[in-house]
Amino acid sequence: MKKIILSVIILTTILSVSKAQSTGSTYENAIGIKIYPAGITFKHFLKENRAVEGIAYFWNYGSRATGLYEFHGDIPGIDGLKWYAGPGIHVGFWNDKWKKDYPVRDAGIAIGIDGVGGLDYKFKAVPINIFVDWQPSFNFVGYNYFEAGWGGTGVRYTF
Repeated sequence: MKKIILSVIILTTILSVSKAQSTGSTYENAIGIKIYPAGITFKHFLKENRAVEGIAYFWNYGSRATGLYEFHGDIPGIDGLKWYAGPGIHVGFWNDKWKKDYPVRDAGIAIGIDGVGGLDYKFKAVPINIFVDWQPSFNFVGYNYFEAGWGGTGVRYTF
């Protein structure tokens, strides 16, 4: 709960100091919250169809930072809706609760690769973006395994 409150405070502070808003059907930057596991996300477009995204996750077994490089494409007929996909990397830190609940797995650090695929919609009249994605990953440092459960939905403020 403390982590969620801290996340909301950080997000509110960033939003209050940003001056430019994106009210069209595209955006250059966006910051928001991703649901399951709880995370803060920041996306920046490098070009019209290329973006980088950073996600900081927090959950009861630790935390994880993920960096993604995303290719975006328009979906014809729906202004503001894009598909996206791309590769990424992550580093995670497991806590003592992880070690207690899963004694055969190593606690500590996990480093791996990610993929992402999803849909991104930017509302035209307001600086809001919503998204849903799937983010499979594979840990190759620490406990080695494929994880299909990452991803989720979220909302971001665009500027």
